[in-house]
Amino acid sequence: MGRLLAFVFVIVLVVVGLSFAMLNSQPVTLNYYFGTRDIPLSLIVVVAVAIGAVIGMLASLGSVIRLKQQAGRLRRQLRTARKDADQVRLLP
Repeated sequence: MGRLLAFVFVIVLVVVGLSFAMLNSQPVTLNYYFGTRDIPLSLIVVVAVAIGAVIGMLASLGSVIRLKQQAGRLRRQLRTARKDADQVRLLP
């Protein structure tokens, strides 16, 4: 059921994206440091969102790495604590 719902969500997202691209297909002049170019507005918006997503992922990368290291450290501590608890249970 979850996979079907995800598939439907992706299909709806693609349809909305395509309709957005069709409604905003007018060329817009993009001025950048090395010149100008006429590019469809929808392409500019999609590229801007993609760049924002990449910057967001890069910004959170440090936190993700730190949390993965902490999880590994806690797993090792848990393994050690379980071994110690098993040894205590074996004592008379």
